[in-house]
Amino acid sequence: MATPKKSFSALIIGSGQSGTPLATALAATGRTTALVERAHLGGSCVNVGCTPTKTMIASGRVAHLARRAGEYGVFQRVVGEGIAPAVEMERVRERKREVVAQWRAGSERRVSGVEGLEVLRGEARFVGERKVRVSLEEGGGEVEVMAEEVFVDVGERPAGAEVEGLEGLGEGRVLDSTSVMELGEVPGRLVVLGGGYIGMEFGQLFRRLGSEVVIVQRAQQLLPREDAEIAEAVRKICEEDGIEVVLGSTATKVSPQRGGLLLQYRTSTGALHETSGTHLLLATGRKPNTDSLDLSVAGIKATPRGHIIVSDNLETSIPNVYALGDCHGGPAFTHVSYDDFRIIRHNLIDKTSPPTSIMQRDGLVPYVVYTDPQLGHVGLHEAEARAKFPSKQIKTATMPMSAVARAVETAETRGLMKAVVDGESGHILGFTCLGIEGGEIMSLVQVAMIGKLPWWKLRDAVFAHPTLAESLNNLWGYLR
Repeated sequence: MATPKKSFSALIIGSGQSGTPLATALAATGRTTALVERAHLGGSCVNVGCTPTKTMIASGRVAHLARRAGEYGVFQRVVGEGIAPAVEMERVRERKREVVAQWRAGSERRVSGVEGLEVLRGEARFVGERKVRVSLEEGGGEVEVMAEEVFVDVGERPAGAEVEGLEGLGEGRVLDSTSVMELGEVPGRLVVLGGGYIGMEFGQLFRRLGSEVVIVQRAQQLLPREDAEIAEAVRKICEEDGIEVVLGSTATKVSPQRGGLLLQYRTSTGALHETSGTHLLLATGRKPNTDSLDLSVAGIKATPRGHIIVSDNLETSIPNVYALGDCHGGPAFTHVSYDDFRIIRHNLIDKTSPPTSIMQRDGLVPYVVYTDPQLGHVGLHEAEARAKFPSKQIKTATMPMSAVARAVETAETRGLMKAVVDGESGHILGFTCLGIEGGEIMSLVQVAMIGKLPWWKLRDAVFAHPTLAESLNNLWGYLR
């Protein structure tokens, strides 16, 4: 039986933070458009990334504050010297599912009934330069789709880890950043393999929900991209929260034991150690969802890791085939993925401004790690600034959050903020805030950086008192 064929002006594979708005934007121009999605509309952010994780982290913060209520003179049921909140993991999970369903429904409504847009539920693979075969879900057979323009927005997924014995553990013992959010009970002891952004967020979350937590990190510091003093402050916060941190250690073997598992790891000195747990969370990175696309059939070039190689305007090695979002490498953030959509819109639809990425425009890629306190960063880290501008006079200003009035008033004094500046022009090259609402403070500095304001403009600004923003008056007194 012949495979049905369909032709469109535009084909989008994947409905992430680039693909979904692009689908409606292209259809609005009169292009006949197909959007292929094999799972849920909205991509990783809505379904298994930002939305669910930050929803659960909010539950963890409430549990944390409940335990600290006595510090503020607020008492409920007293147990010893503090409060003992009862965490119902099933309700935490249900709240997460409710929020995800709400945002997913928004994505569904966005593409539903759009004139000129057809949504195909299934998995696509290339069978030509701008031709794919879609295996439709629920036994719907296959359909061959051809288009003048093709946009690949398939994202990434957890990469797993190469550790001997993983396959031999009992069902549900080995978790990744998706499956860990579907637990119906709090793990007794969670071993987190990886001390990057994902490992840190989940490690602290489950400690606050009641788990014992140990983080095993290969590098010599947590969050390896961050400046050493920031990473050290994060480590101290972890240990204050009761998290065991093991640095400079590589997992070598895991084996089942009664009620859980035993992880063997080797330190940088070569010594072998063991730690036990009820569950193992693999937070060792992500990989692109390009391995099922048959890119080579279409002649689309990719890196050895599977990231699609693109030009400055996101075009692949094949004309009129583009890649957007995490699948082409680079900073894997939702806001960067959405910026890719803007590049395509400007280049192919509006044609009103240069189709350049955030990296080409100003290099100011912001991000926030939703630990508590938050870690917000934008621009260059100190080592990056010194390497990039060896002839410049680089200065830094580092101030503890304990020097911030609003932080003291709210009893949220953990962390620090750090600015990296050009000592001659005064331009701010990079900024990090590990502190209460660190992402919001960072965003304020980002605006100053976009406007190319020298640091003294922030020093001399009149901010409302008492606010966290007011700390930007005082930071520069620490400039060295």
